[in-house]
Amino acid sequence: MKIAKIKIEENIAEYILYMYQIEDTIRAFNFNVDQIMMHVVQPQLDNQNDLNSYKSWYLELINKMKIQGIEKQGHLGELSDVIVELSYLHNTLLTIANDKKYQSTAENTTPFVEEFKNKSNLKEKNTIEILLHAMYMKLLLKLSKKPISDESEEAFDSMRIQLAYLVAAYHKMKKGNLDFLKN
Repeated sequence: MKIAKIKIEENIAEYILYMYQIEDTIRAFNFNVDQIMMHVVQPQLDNQNDLNSYKSWYLELINKMKIQGIEKQGHLGELSDVIVELSYLHNTLLTIANDKKYQSTAENTTPFVEEFKNKSNLKEKNTIEILLHAMYMKLLLKLSKKPISDESEEAFDSMRIQLAYLVAAYHKMKKGNLDFLKN
């Protein structure tokens, strides 16, 4: 909850990845908030006075996930909305703004995105969704202490660089500091 609030302001991609992890946690505990509180929240909580706030937050997420029908798979609508914003910004930087640095970064990443798309079941997803899913996959690999090949590390790094540029532009845009005519 507190981490999500910080990440949404500082790095929208990290926020999305964090929320993907929260969604997976909720699913792993079969939407049982008491189990989540006992096994996930309480062991990490410095101030037990925050317990009720966390429980309310998880209950709200559980309710949203059920209402949106994403009990088995999928992501919260609010995350999808942010991804749509990032996708529009991505396309704007590539075409309307003609941002040469972003164009170069995206061009370098395209082969890795296409390879990831072809090896996964994300063939219908756009570039931004692919980048986010790749970063989430890397996170899961690291958490499970699975080895990552040098080739995969190179691909992940290229995708991370593109996403980082896009996220920086997103936060500038949200603050009203992004001039699409200057690049």
